[in-house]
Amino acid sequence: MTESRMETLVDLFARSVQRHPDAPAVSDATGGLSYTELAAQAEALAARLAEGGVAPGDVVAVHMPRGVGVVVAVVAVLTAGAAYLPIDEVYPRRRRDHMLQDGRAALAITAPGWAKRLADTVPRVLEWGWDPASEKASQTPPVSTSFPRPLPESGACLLYTSGSTGAPRGIVLEHRQMAGFSVDEALPQLGQGHRFAQASGISFDTFTFEVWRALAGGAEIVVVPGIPELMATDLGKELRRRRVTAMLAPAIALNDVARHDREAFASLSLLCSGGDVLLPATCRALREGGFEGELFNLYGPTETTVACTGYPVDGPADLGDQVPIGGAFEGARLYVLDRALRPVPPGEPGELYVAGKGVGRGYHGRPGLSAARFVADPFAADGSRMYATGDRVARDADGVVSYLGRIDNQVKISGHRVEPLEVEQHLLRCSEISEVAVTATGEAGARRLVAFVVPREGTRLVLRELRAELSRDVPAHLVPAEIIVLETMPADLHGKRDWSALLDVRGDRAARRGAYAPPSTETERFLAGVWEDLLAVEDVGRGDDFFALGGHSLLAVRVRLQVGRRLRVEVSPEALFEHSVLEHQARLIDTLRTEAVPR
Repeated sequence: MTESRMETLVDLFARSVQRHPDAPAVSDATGGLSYTELAAQAEALAARLAEGGVAPGDVVAVHMPRGVGVVVAVVAVLTAGAAYLPIDEVYPRRRRDHMLQDGRAALAITAPGWAKRLADTVPRVLEWGWDPASEKASQTPPVSTSFPRPLPESGACLLYTSGSTGAPRGIVLEHRQMAGFSVDEALPQLGQGHRFAQASGISFDTFTFEVWRALAGGAEIVVVPGIPELMATDLGKELRRRRVTAMLAPAIALNDVARHDREAFASLSLLCSGGDVLLPATCRALREGGFEGELFNLYGPTETTVACTGYPVDGPADLGDQVPIGGAFEGARLYVLDRALRPVPPGEPGELYVAGKGVGRGYHGRPGLSAARFVADPFAADGSRMYATGDRVARDADGVVSYLGRIDNQVKISGHRVEPLEVEQHLLRCSEISEVAVTATGEAGARRLVAFVVPREGTRLVLRELRAELSRDVPAHLVPAEIIVLETMPADLHGKRDWSALLDVRGDRAARRGAYAPPSTETERFLAGVWEDLLAVEDVGRGDDFFALGGHSLLAVRVRLQVGRRLRVEVSPEALFEHSVLEHQARLIDTLRTEAVPR
């Protein structure tokens, strides 16, 4: 690690080329390149960038489909002395334009025919693509161009994350931070023979992990379909077909896959997770499914270079309610502090501050925001900074850190302070629940908790019973006012919880239901209870439609059975379809009951 402190990503890659010239460096479904071939391709493209006016310190955008070509482009940008700005191919135009303009990109590398996408947002556009069918693709001779060598403190990458104002903000990571992470010995080292899956979008910091941990160690980057596409297929079969040995998968993806296909990752020797809460049940399921490799739960904001802590999950049977995020990586310093920046005792909650060599330069073009989040480290005498993560954590006596939630997600419900993650943890203790997301909605002073839950496979979830179980364990202000049942937890392009999609589900549900009118007759109240149990919904009103709430023909059969068994009224299937609104259905049943009474 000593030599890496003065190295750049360009140095690390050059060393791998020297050590493993003929080893495979990167491949996708169309072909691949050895380390020597990747270096030649990158130098040829870097020469074109230099001819196009790219200079050291410039930002060059990379907007291409995932594949071998993206890796060539990223290495080329760094070889030319610039920093790369990865822009995912599926990003909408508004976000893409903001990144190009805010990042002040001097040039953009994009796929052939895509230049029009970037019109008027970047001074120069270079259409370029790697063609495995071309003879030049594998036989490009080394170029004689002499490229300026970047310094360890030179910018290497500009990554954008969501901002609290709604506009994405760019984070500048330097060569020294990314090089240090790429060879950090706290994580298992990758080497020749390892095949690391590249499955994330290129704008996500996971891409940095996938590419540079592999290239620094001489491993092969294997570009596979994205996480959503993989989960829609036979994941295990695809990983075996591509002979993948190592992978970083978002926690929310692992949580979902472990419920339905626990054997999917059994062929891997290394599996890392991050980006969300990894469930203990997931770890147990993976082991039960035959995964015998190393399992790591990673944590780290992009501002601290991808990951700064890790927890090796050796014995999932010993885990409690959650999987810790672990201890500091080499060169990282973790502080758990109170509001006055004083260390809190072990076991007490506080905000996590991260210091050390992985802390990035700051936010691109936002000195005020950088000064607020990247603050002076009062515990170091070298004038270095620490990053205020905004994450609420606790550290035990052994230095192992557990994630408790966001400092800024704390809400007030009926005058009480509530951490949504705390409510999630309580719900996950209920045997019928496999995944949960809790948030607060409504205006200040009248906020209410909403829980989105995914039932455990093979269980029948009755919300009335779930609410009663939760009420037995927690105060009333920790019981969600609304519980919405989902088949799967929606995820965004990067595999994290898609809060926008969750809130859209709630909005659509509210729009379909309209104004709530409570059941007013005995029959209406009876039917409302039956519907709530069968449909896993709450507060069914007299104006609600059975099919709009998620009912279908099989569930309608169960309604008929309940009505026949408990009210002793025979209702035809056609009548239930024709009278699908609760008020009308109750009136129909009352009419049938009256007609059945002997005169």
